[in-house]
Amino acid sequence: MAYIGKKLQFLRLNLNPNPSIMQKNLTLILLFFASAAFAQKKPLDHTVYDSWENVGVKQLSDNGQWAAYSIVKQEGDASLYLNNLTNTTKIQIPRGERLMFSADSKFAAFLIKPLFATTRQEKIKKKKADEMTKDSLGFVNLSTAAILKVPRIKSFKIPANEGNYLAYQKEPLLDTAKKAKSTAEEKEDGANDFLAKEEKKDAANKAGSDLVLRNLLTGTERTFKYVTEYEFSKNGKQLVYNCVGSKKDKTVKPGVFLLNTEKGTIKTLVSAKGNFKSFIFDEASEQIAFLGETSPEKKEIKDYSIYFNTLTLDTAQALVDYEIDGMPAKWSVSGDGKLTFSKDGNKLFFGIAPIKKEKDTTLVDFEHAKLDIWGYKDDYLQPIQLKTADKEAKRSYLSVIDIFSSDPKIVPLTDVKLPEARIVKEGDANFVLASTDYGNRAQAQWTGLSLSDYYLVDTKTGTRKKIISALDGQASVSPGGNYVLFYNNKTGIWSAYTVATAKITALNTNTTVKFADEDNDMPDDPKVYGIAGWTEEDKQILIYDKYDIWSFTPDGKSAPKNMTNGFGRQNSITFRYEKLDTAAQFISKKDEMWLSAYNNITKEKGFYKTKAGDTKSPELAVMAKFKYSPLVKAKAAERFIYDKASYTASPNVYVSVDLKTETKLSNTNPQQQNYNWGTAELVKWTTPKGYKAEGILYKPENFDPAKKYPMIAYFYEKLTDGLYNYVAPAPTPSRLNISFFVSNGYLVFAPDISYEKGYPGKSAEEYVNSGVESLKKNSWVDGTKIGIQGQSWGGYQVAHLITATNMYAAAWAGAPVVNMTSAYGGIRWESGMNRQFQYEKTQSRIGATLWEKPELYIENSPLFSLPKVTTPVVIMSNDADGAVPWYQGIEMFTGLKRLGKPAWLLNYNNEAHNLVLRQNRKDIQIREQQFFDYYLKGAKAPVWMTGGIPATEKGKTWGFELTGDKP
Repeated sequence: MAYIGKKLQFLRLNLNPNPSIMQKNLTLILLFFASAAFAQKKPLDHTVYDSWENVGVKQLSDNGQWAAYSIVKQEGDASLYLNNLTNTTKIQIPRGERLMFSADSKFAAFLIKPLFATTRQEKIKKKKADEMTKDSLGFVNLSTAAILKVPRIKSFKIPANEGNYLAYQKEPLLDTAKKAKSTAEEKEDGANDFLAKEEKKDAANKAGSDLVLRNLLTGTERTFKYVTEYEFSKNGKQLVYNCVGSKKDKTVKPGVFLLNTEKGTIKTLVSAKGNFKSFIFDEASEQIAFLGETSPEKKEIKDYSIYFNTLTLDTAQALVDYEIDGMPAKWSVSGDGKLTFSKDGNKLFFGIAPIKKEKDTTLVDFEHAKLDIWGYKDDYLQPIQLKTADKEAKRSYLSVIDIFSSDPKIVPLTDVKLPEARIVKEGDANFVLASTDYGNRAQAQWTGLSLSDYYLVDTKTGTRKKIISALDGQASVSPGGNYVLFYNNKTGIWSAYTVATAKITALNTNTTVKFADEDNDMPDDPKVYGIAGWTEEDKQILIYDKYDIWSFTPDGKSAPKNMTNGFGRQNSITFRYEKLDTAAQFISKKDEMWLSAYNNITKEKGFYKTKAGDTKSPELAVMAKFKYSPLVKAKAAERFIYDKASYTASPNVYVSVDLKTETKLSNTNPQQQNYNWGTAELVKWTTPKGYKAEGILYKPENFDPAKKYPMIAYFYEKLTDGLYNYVAPAPTPSRLNISFFVSNGYLVFAPDISYEKGYPGKSAEEYVNSGVESLKKNSWVDGTKIGIQGQSWGGYQVAHLITATNMYAAAWAGAPVVNMTSAYGGIRWESGMNRQFQYEKTQSRIGATLWEKPELYIENSPLFSLPKVTTPVVIMSNDADGAVPWYQGIEMFTGLKRLGKPAWLLNYNNEAHNLVLRQNRKDIQIREQQFFDYYLKGAKAPVWMTGGIPATEKGKTWGFELTGDKP
């Protein structure tokens, strides 16, 4: 600072009254200050990650007067904030999450997580789950800002629509000795006061715990012991719960009970011990249904029934069991099925399933073979079957019962050959839409999807009517149940099936625009843009093209209308509907319809508004160089909450009534100003074949055009729509840590890539290499110090590029495919799917089978050109990769090793395609920086690059130490 003072004094003494000279001096002063400010900023290092913040959940009270949001750290304790938007009241809840407002907006409840440091120490000490510090419950009176806390909470619930009640279930208390070891957090939250009031429990009783009902207005509480399941009615007037009782406490009887929260009376629904669950109330809160079984505890296969009760019935009745009329032979009620009342309360939908076989306990495990048999007639490959075995074992098949029928029987709506169904008109329709790909499943091996047949299934008789055959596309029912809308990928046609007449109307045969991906560069049919929704009474369906929203009448009697007036296409803006009321079935013509907007040219984002019945241009609310989160609206007020960010602006929470003016609520990452950050700009060039191309160029904040910078090109499909994304410094799953490298003096270039069918490798050359060459024309790019980095599909392109050019000084390939001939028939173990579809139809873009075009598979496989490689490369290939076979990385490494090429392979043990464990993510960031620093900045090489890590030193040393040796 003394130096700065002297410099200012020098400039002051040498000021000249000549205006031009004064202007020059002033410019010198400003440049000096800017230079000094930059000089004081430090580059990001690997210690900054954990405390870097992001926005979590965002919510508004129904009346719009309170905003709730959480600020989370990458690793550490989050904070929950409550802001009163009519005054300056602000409440901070350390470690708060999962907030719920009461329906009247007078109270809020939330969980309080244990201290991160406490949980970490308990994991280090390998404490058992029941010994770990548990969540606490907090609830706040929004009128007084008074907060109460309760320790050891398992769950809590608030009625959806009405009522001032809160129900919460406690974790079972530990025995007396364990109680004495109360945690520091429980003391902080006033836990000792609550623990003193708790009665001792049987520590061995894990089946139930205390359920507490609290009147939020009066503060009175009522406790129910040994509870396992509970649920409120929507109006909050009823609370149902299951009590399992206790052998030591004979005063508490097991069973299912219904509490009238207003009167305080309790009705016994079932007076037996058993497993009762999945409690649901109807829309009017007058009926209740639930699953239950009272089978012997040791019985493997439980006999579930469906119980039913109304406010006028004294006890619950077994509405459905395995003996009811209509139940298929050897089928029963599924304990894994979902219960759903129709909106009018007259029907109950539920799941049934074939009765499973009991395990043969006489079989001796070591005397029998364990194997998988792959059959060529199987619908699904064995890996898919094994991957989905648990899900399939729990699969249930939709059925329905007319609750008030004089002749009670169930109507199965689906079965093994017709397994999927969707309830229509919230259950009030007299049919469901069922679908099946039975008989068409094998082709998913090479197409990635299977064709489906669609049926209308009568809910009274079970009669099936096929309406669509072998559809390669999607189908859905209108909210009113009058039409089935479907799209055919092959033809590109939207059609509507009229339920009343069975007439099919093609909707977009006379339109000139496309309703599927105009920019599709895969050898598959383009993917449809989708729909915004339906207007009231199923009168119009709103369908997206690339830019605009079109209104079609499903009967085809009116010509389609561009409801955004072509404004999107004229201005290269993509409009999409923001569904602010998630429960709404229709898009109202009367209410404002909010649209998210994305400018495909400038990459700016924002919001417009219109009305579904209009055909005029939407009205601009905001369009800016930011990325906006989806809008969240108050249920009963015109107020929005959202977050926004740019590459330079950390994400923060805002509220607004019109999106034209806004109030900022949060201030995340103030420490960013202490670091050399960066800028993001759109760059454009023309490829050798004359294609217009674009990408993002990231520069350090202290960028000096008089210097030369090393550059790393990072790519994956198209990335320019993220021009205004905030890129937090974070240990990534294996992508390039852009903000970190930019802060440390690198340029980062992210080019978009378009593809030519059959030539994914040459397409990468066309766009990546030409983009790099274009930037090399700038004097501030060091053309001799350019690296490339990519993960997965990007990793493949890295592997290809280093066989095609020697222009790169260093390369990093994460999970690359290098031999398409061996990968083609392999398995994606994460899903169990065969990889053939990927090469023939989707990302790999070969567009033919291995037998049809073997030359393309070889040409696009880097393995066959490894002798051409001169670029040093690191390969990440993990042994639990569920997407790319990890032997692909091995093939690349062993080939390069034999050829004497500088190469390293990182195998993070038992890790996935993208790194999951944070310690592994942190590890790879360090290695990546050391690798690129050595080859692009001339830094010293680390031990892991020069001498490797012997297996005998595994887990003892990591080789980060820098040496003077060469790799």
